[in-house]
Amino acid sequence: MLNRVTLIGNLGKDPEVRHLESGSAVGKFSVATNESYKDKAGEWQTNTEWHNIVCWRNLAERAERSLKKGSLVYVEGKLTTRKWQDKEGNDKYTTEVVANTFRLLEKREDNGSGGYSNNFPSSNDELPSGGESMAPPKTAAKDFSAVQEEDDLPF
Repeated sequence: MLNRVTLIGNLGKDPEVRHLESGSAVGKFSVATNESYKDKAGEWQTNTEWHNIVCWRNLAERAERSLKKGSLVYVEGKLTTRKWQDKEGNDKYTTEVVANTFRLLEKREDNGSGGYSNNFPSSNDELPSGGESMAPPKTAAKDFSAVQEEDDLPF
């Protein structure tokens, strides 16, 4: 079985990074992807889809340092759904991409081609030193649910 998500889009806002009681960093940001198509009248329409991204530990700290609102970014990870309760005790669900790598795609100004740099990740790109797992800590789900926002809008 395979659970893999690959996105290329623009950041909706600067990443928000928090540190859990365990000391682990968790980062959140949103990425917008666009799809264009012609409607029945022959007019071009653009559909924007927002994706919530979560990253952990070193990746979260790197996101905080290097990503800014509007940046074009490549994100790879897995799709997850979390269940949590709102203030009234109602069950809510949030679907997000847990990133295992990302790469800032900067426009090349110096070569005159207007293309983007080829900064796609390699198979060992984001592995932390010491071979530790990129998975969230087992206690993080409980701690992270406490920082839920009232809505899931990315802005």
